[in-house]
Amino acid sequence: MIYQVKAKFNFDKAREFYQKLTDGTIEKQRPDGPEIVSSMKRATIDERGKINWTEMCFCATPLQHERATVYDTYFTEIKTEPISDHKAIEGMSFMEKLSAF
Repeated sequence: MIYQVKAKFNFDKAREFYQKLTDGTIEKQRPDGPEIVSSMKRATIDERGKINWTEMCFCATPLQHERATVYDTYFTEIKTEPISDHKAIEGMSFMEKLSAF
């Protein structure tokens, strides 16, 4: 299933998260590491500072494994909504923002 995700990011951990996203640490995580990295590359930050992305997940509870292993360390207020397909979400590139830290 594909979800649209909205969350608040802890920018105090921006440097650590960006490093793990770009050095292969998260991508090596199985089974969902590659999808987490792809999702963060699609992610945008809106005018209120919320991070928005789409993600494919097959957990019975949306993003259950992803949250337990990665997302709950860096994000709060995570909300998911099922959607039919990935879509572009307006806003500034989240990865670009992270790279500035």
